[in-house]
Amino acid sequence: MRSFLVNLLVLAAITVVTSASAAEPVREAPLALAPFENGIGKLIPNIQTKTIDGKAFALADYAKKHKAIVVAMTSTSCPLCKKYLPTLAELEKVYAEKGIGFVFVNSLTIAKADEMKEAATKVKGPYLHDATGAISAQLGATSTTQVFLLDTQRTTIYRGAVDDQYGLGYSLDAPKKMFLKPAIDSHLAGKTPDVPATSAPGCVIELPKELKQEAVAVTYHNSISRLVQSHCIECHRKGGVGPFSLETRDDILAHKGIIKKVITNGTMPPWGAVKAKPDDHSPFINDRSLSEATRKELIAWMNAGGPEGDKADAPIARTFPKDWAIGKPDLVLQIPKPIAVKATGTMPYQKVVVETNFAEDKYIQAIEIRPTAKQVVHHVLVFPLGPGTTVPRGAEATGHVAAYVPGNNRQIYPDGYAKKLMKGGRLLFQIHYTPNGEATEDQTEIAFIFAKEKPHTEIRVFGLVQPKILIPPGDDNYKNNASLSVPIDVTICAFAPHMHVRGKACKYEIVSKDKKTRRVLLDIPQYDFNWQIYYQLAEPVVLKGGETLEFTAWFDNSDKNPANPDSKATVKWGPQTSDEMLIGYVEYYLGSTKK
Repeated sequence: MRSFLVNLLVLAAITVVTSASAAEPVREAPLALAPFENGIGKLIPNIQTKTIDGKAFALADYAKKHKAIVVAMTSTSCPLCKKYLPTLAELEKVYAEKGIGFVFVNSLTIAKADEMKEAATKVKGPYLHDATGAISAQLGATSTTQVFLLDTQRTTIYRGAVDDQYGLGYSLDAPKKMFLKPAIDSHLAGKTPDVPATSAPGCVIELPKELKQEAVAVTYHNSISRLVQSHCIECHRKGGVGPFSLETRDDILAHKGIIKKVITNGTMPPWGAVKAKPDDHSPFINDRSLSEATRKELIAWMNAGGPEGDKADAPIARTFPKDWAIGKPDLVLQIPKPIAVKATGTMPYQKVVVETNFAEDKYIQAIEIRPTAKQVVHHVLVFPLGPGTTVPRGAEATGHVAAYVPGNNRQIYPDGYAKKLMKGGRLLFQIHYTPNGEATEDQTEIAFIFAKEKPHTEIRVFGLVQPKILIPPGDDNYKNNASLSVPIDVTICAFAPHMHVRGKACKYEIVSKDKKTRRVLLDIPQYDFNWQIYYQLAEPVVLKGGETLEFTAWFDNSDKNPANPDSKATVKWGPQTSDEMLIGYVEYYLGSTKK
């Protein structure tokens, strides 16, 4: 942490950070959103209507004729729609040979026929007029510039903006960020988009109450299978780390008792963060939590005997890469020798150093950790070390370069952003094994894809650390914190809190320069050591120069904590689970200007 502060102080002396004037007009660009609460994975109804030239149109039929389709909301009066029509026409032309179809929906209820006909001459796909708002209601559309990428089963893969070239109050010569194109490319490559949902600045679509999306009877094929694909089967599948599979309707109903329990108490899906208000949008792009409405829907479906529904509504079965999920690596490293994992009991953390032998500095574009015996690996943290023969004390506090927890084992950074590994550096693997009743061995691997050129922005990790914890025997609410004031702007991308089995709750906050106000960035009221979760912000947060980032943690060292190894012990900082740690990892980059 000290070296991080020194770096900031040095940079503060040579870097001028400018801030936007308060007098600037309000502008709105697309913002990344949490996928599931914004409709990703949901089934779009089979919209049936006529095109503006009177031809019959059925969304289901059109989707099955293509590898995927784009449904683009548009308008003949919205100025942003007019600007985006040539962009959409060009994308339609480029992707026609790749099997992607386009549909255009004019959401202006009083649109003029001659203006729509003129607009339709600029594109090839069906052009629909949503005269009553019914199509917008079925799509759940909220903006005239919104686009929906659907697969052949009408499952929403992406929804949001085309790109960021045009927004409310601004125009660019070229987009800085593209969203629809990379989403299509990802789908064609058999992958999920890096950014599955965004806002779409444009004219707001407001529908009469009677045209809001109608409630549809929940069945396995039209809803539950999609929910499970989004939230569960990455772990709960054949060959996954979950204790049982949830890949079929029978699997779910066979385990409905435990499913009801864990989704009610919040144990599953594993996600610790809570919102300030239940109706707030999640700020995290990897939010895997269930809304209260979704939780009730799942329980009601199980209580009703699990109606199967129409197989025609079933989603395409989700597949998982047999090799590396990040793609073909440039380099794979493995711990030198297999580690024996016993059948029962517990095991201390295993620490292994791996040489990189890099002849020059390397910049990581993507990174993935893969245990060979993932059924017994609780988590893996990999820390960068400089050249040398010994592991420095407190290496874990410097910030990890990569992390693994079941369901979250990789990071991929946008072009121009990367993490640095030093020439001649080494990697310290900290591996926590949890015996599962059968002795085995593990030889964890790590894969890298390197940036093709030096990035404009270096992603870093530091830990807000408080090593002076001293938890009294029997204390069920011990509180301590770590903080850092920054002299220049720092942009925060993600959080990864770390405590051990006495960890109870934690919170990240920004404290204003005058110390009078606090802003909560991440609140975890029920911390669970079993899930070392990486909380990735959909939109990075700027910590202004002079502000303080504070990480506060609470611990339960009483006999009320069933995971407590010894409630009569005074607990200090230490590397094993019988000890404790207070580390608030933060992923960040220097400055506040988006590249």
